[in-house]
Amino acid sequence: MSQLDERLAELNLTVPETSKPLASYVAAMVTGNLVYTSGQLPLVGGALPATGKVGAEVDAAAAHEYAKTCVLNGLAAAKSVIGSLDRITRVVKVVGFVASDPSFTGQPGVINGASELLGEIFGEAGKHARSAVGVAVLPLDAPVEIEFVFEFA
Repeated sequence: MSQLDERLAELNLTVPETSKPLASYVAAMVTGNLVYTSGQLPLVGGALPATGKVGAEVDAAAAHEYAKTCVLNGLAAAKSVIGSLDRITRVVKVVGFVASDPSFTGQPGVINGASELLGEIFGEAGKHARSAVGVAVLPLDAPVEIEFVFEFA
């Protein structure tokens, strides 16, 4: 068991199999010593746990949890191109999109779910630059979608 697998087990988390892309793109791409993931939805077993806008059909607390699922899916995508998550040396950037009711302004709190989990998993190396953006709609009517940039050795 790898070091990161042990840490995930301590947190009672499992990295799933990589989700098949929904259109014409790849789950992750390597350039130099960086892995860029495509946008990761909070898919669990190939299905969304909820659909709709945060602040309307989906509450912010649930969306915060879905952001954590996006992290696990992002790690799966990275693993698919670098082989082992133990190769990740830093989380560089997180870009979070929140499908938002027009009156909802808590996008940073939703994406904190991802940021906090990355800190729990990677410690100091989990600190990252970040954007949290409200959007009108996301693929499959998902409430959250997150892209990641990881540095690896």
